[in-house]
Amino acid sequence: MVTSLFFMWGFVHNLDPILIPHLKKSFSLTNLQSSMVDSSVFIAYLLMAIPAGLLMKKYGYKSGIITGLLLFSLGSFLFIPAADTGQYVYFLGALFIIACGLTILETAANPYVSLLGDPATSTRRLNFAQSFNGLAATLAPIIGARVLLTQGTSDDELNAMTDAARQVALAAEAASVKTPYLILGTLILSVAVIFYFTRLPEIEESEDETESKNVFQALQHRHLRWAVAAQFFYVGAQVCVFSFFILYAVEVADIDRIIAADYLGWGCGLAFMIGRFVGVFLMKFISSEKLLAIYSVLCIVLSLLAVFTTGFMAIYAVIGIAFFMSIMFPTIFSLGLKGLGKDTKFGSSLIVMAIVGGAVLPPVFGSIADFTGSIQNGHIVSAICFGVILLFALKGHKVYKTGTAHE
Repeated sequence: MVTSLFFMWGFVHNLDPILIPHLKKSFSLTNLQSSMVDSSVFIAYLLMAIPAGLLMKKYGYKSGIITGLLLFSLGSFLFIPAADTGQYVYFLGALFIIACGLTILETAANPYVSLLGDPATSTRRLNFAQSFNGLAATLAPIIGARVLLTQGTSDDELNAMTDAARQVALAAEAASVKTPYLILGTLILSVAVIFYFTRLPEIEESEDETESKNVFQALQHRHLRWAVAAQFFYVGAQVCVFSFFILYAVEVADIDRIIAADYLGWGCGLAFMIGRFVGVFLMKFISSEKLLAIYSVLCIVLSLLAVFTTGFMAIYAVIGIAFFMSIMFPTIFSLGLKGLGKDTKFGSSLIVMAIVGGAVLPPVFGSIADFTGSIQNGHIVSAICFGVILLFALKGHKVYKTGTAHE
């Protein structure tokens, strides 16, 4: 049941790369303006992560999961009035509500999977659960493109229209999201009801551990601070890679948006999913921090190839990034929570807050693309992000216990 949540939030997150070109066309947006889709989603992680931690500390993981699902469903239903208004800002508001629910879900499910079993295999267990997030990354672009990008009017037809007719056509295209998100909201609401009637074991912490007073106590852990920074840059890189992929592929290879979406799903999404399973297997032989370091170096190289090559070679470089970054989120998460004890829930909240990197870095990516006139140049941002993750893998993950548990 808990692993199914990883698929659900992965699916809705990976609809965003379809929404970006869809809304960009519908509202005639720049790259920077279209990146506000990501900003409206990921800013919720900054605002809601601490309240999510407090909610679970008082009421437990199950209450957090149900609350997250209800907000997820509400935000999906809000796409209907947003489409009726025909204004971009209301779509951003609906996405923000969805993201508030996802924040609570991720704050609950990631540590829950880590703690629900042998601590020695927590990283592999979390990577396995996150693999279903990768499955969602494969399916969502393929399904979403055929639901959203195949509808509406072609660019040539729009250019031949009068201004009034063009506005009507674009408004109708923006409204095409209503039915998919109505179905999504209904499905998520049903899952919330199932969870309500499902018995989930609550994690019992050891009585001899010092009670965590507040989030600042959790921040005394040096490796947790490093994990927060690494997660900030990882999520920023992932969102840049996935969200701008369709616009990137159309530019570098001059292909249709539907074909680009297929490369996003069957290419990036499938590579992301396979990379997770391969990573889980390799962690039987290579420590998670060493594997993270190796993958970080490879992602830096591939990001530079994405900037300086063209055509399908550039597309394959980005698909390679998706494969090698696949283990990064759960690995950073698990290494950051190691040895936190009763600081785990607040530590989880802090690492989830770091997902705000997905709100901050895509506008930087979009600004570079708009300023230089090429979306390729934005992948300089990706290379820098993977450099920070490399530092975490080499030294930041180390837990120091000289003197106190919080050094």
